[in-house]
Amino acid sequence: MAQVLEFKLPDLGEGLTEAEIVRWLVQVGDVVAVDQPVVEVETAKAMVEVPCPYGGVVTARFGEEGTELPVGAPLLTVAVGEPAADAEPQGSGNVLVGYGTSETPARRRRVRPAQSVTGAANGSTGADRARTGRPDGTAAFAGTGPDGTGHVRVRALHAEGPVPVISPLVRRLAREGGVDLRQLAGSGPDGLILRADVEDALRTRAVLGSRTAEAPATTAHRPAAALPEPAAASGARAAGIRIPLKGVRGAVADKLSRSRREIPDATCWVDADATELMRARAAMNAAGGPKISLLALLARICTAALARFPELNSYVDAEAREVVQLDHVHLGFAAQTERGLVVPVVRDAHARDAESLTAEFARLTEAARDGKLTPGELTGGTFTLNNYGVFGVDGSTPIINHPEAAMLGVGRIVPKPWVHDGELAVRQVVQLSLTFDHRVCDGGTAGGFLRYVADCVEHPAVLLRTL
Repeated sequence: MAQVLEFKLPDLGEGLTEAEIVRWLVQVGDVVAVDQPVVEVETAKAMVEVPCPYGGVVTARFGEEGTELPVGAPLLTVAVGEPAADAEPQGSGNVLVGYGTSETPARRRRVRPAQSVTGAANGSTGADRARTGRPDGTAAFAGTGPDGTGHVRVRALHAEGPVPVISPLVRRLAREGGVDLRQLAGSGPDGLILRADVEDALRTRAVLGSRTAEAPATTAHRPAAALPEPAAASGARAAGIRIPLKGVRGAVADKLSRSRREIPDATCWVDADATELMRARAAMNAAGGPKISLLALLARICTAALARFPELNSYVDAEAREVVQLDHVHLGFAAQTERGLVVPVVRDAHARDAESLTAEFARLTEAARDGKLTPGELTGGTFTLNNYGVFGVDGSTPIINHPEAAMLGVGRIVPKPWVHDGELAVRQVVQLSLTFDHRVCDGGTAGGFLRYVADCVEHPAVLLRTL
């Protein structure tokens, strides 16, 4: 007989204790191979495809899309082939993509076509069956039928037209708002349904609903007893679009709130003439080789500044009442994605040159946009660089990424009137701001750090002199 094994939601690492099912990748009755991804889940830090360590037939799934499950909760059950009498069920040992514990086996076992599999898990009251795909688009089910013949039956698989949406966030927003994606016309390329399309549908429905509620009679003609009470007086929840704070957005909300509660922050800022820095970058890129990004040059300036002012590369151990200065710089950088704001971390940024930093920023940014950052790539930062200038703004007072001690903000670089060499000229000007934890240093240290950064921006040779 086949042996049914239970696969539980694995430990996702980094202190994560739960995950939300975004999309099932297999159906009950599907044949799965060892280490085949079976479900896509979203944690508070990343989107992850979870592979199953067993090969066989899926007999049950636990949890609908949108359901949150704790680590250790059953995900699915798999009926594996008949094991040897003295052998334990074999699996890969891999429990999560990027967190595997062993190599993927060269051979992948598949259940025997004639093997009997209990079908009660998916509500079947007929034959016990296993499903295998066929080249002609049909599905063959083999097993012991009600008549005991064991005949193979074939049925056509009728696939619905695909909905033009690729974002799990858009699907979840539509599901929670009760929006039928099949009824929407996407505004993206090739009719792709975007988040804005779903939000527009939700707003339109809310407006139409309120108008419908007002239609029976005007307020002037209603009996006094029929007038609705104010929401605050009646205790009713106010109308509007409600978006749950969970997943990435929930984690960001919790972290920012904690930062504001625990960190006595202060902000200082300065305008700087970035003309020479922009010229230096243009000269570097004109010399050939990989292009150097502006963010990479700013990161090099940050790491050099932190070497001179190590107080800002630290955190406060509140329980021990100690400031812990760190001897390495894991540089976080803010990245806006469709799933919300995330802060990928460049490990050992202090040991990287501009070319290496450029490549790592590009890799992490692409992974962030695709929702494929691992928990390890989203944690462990010691200082954050926030380039909000990409949004077309000059300045900001950023909130520190708890438990770090500081964040450098960079505004847009734009032509402005500037006194240069005693004369008024048009120069490329940028506003730099530093938000810092006042427990780790005083204003003199923070000002010294920011002034050094500005000096390097205005005169890149300053940075070369200190390397």
